[in-house]
Amino acid sequence: MYLPSHFREDRPEVLRELIAKHPLAALISNGDTGLEANHIPLLFDPTSGPHGVLTGHLARANTQWQEMANQEVLAIFQGPQAYISPDWYPTKHETGKAVPTWNYAVVHVWGTVEVFEGGSRLREFLTRLTQRHEGDRPTPWAVADAPADYIDNLLRAIVGIELRITRIEGKWKVSQNQPARNREGVVAGLKSEQGDEGSRMAEIISRNQTV
Repeated sequence: MYLPSHFREDRPEVLRELIAKHPLAALISNGDTGLEANHIPLLFDPTSGPHGVLTGHLARANTQWQEMANQEVLAIFQGPQAYISPDWYPTKHETGKAVPTWNYAVVHVWGTVEVFEGGSRLREFLTRLTQRHEGDRPTPWAVADAPADYIDNLLRAIVGIELRITRIEGKWKVSQNQPARNREGVVAGLKSEQGDEGSRMAEIISRNQTV
């Protein structure tokens, strides 16, 4: 990933926050048939190993899991993103020297994959994944709510994957290279024109300072 120093984000707590809020990752591997990508939710455990692990599952019929076992893969987590109009820059109205751009926040995670199948380990992972996304609901669903034979059949149709992280990079391209008054103009423009997604990007810009 092209990563100028002023867009680099290294704070572990910030990277973890984006992964937690946007857990659907693009999982990219390179096998005998070339590059392959699938989109799956991954559960991040920062306490396991030197860099943490990501755990997910794929359909058994999806051949990607067979190609990436013990290979290096890349997981990409996409956070808030927004088009940035040069009309929001006060300096554009003074000099005309401005062009459109796109702001975004992403986390790239590299690691090697262990595949695991069936048994208590896969069930335990699905229980944790469910609790992560159902826990705050008024009436949270649990794996145990479904008939046991139904869950057993589903478990046979999937495989688990554990990505042992070897490297992690964050890129926050959020107008840090603009002067303060241009950043203020971008925040105002995003809030007024781009709804919830714009407001999320505006919040990130407000938390980051120019380098």
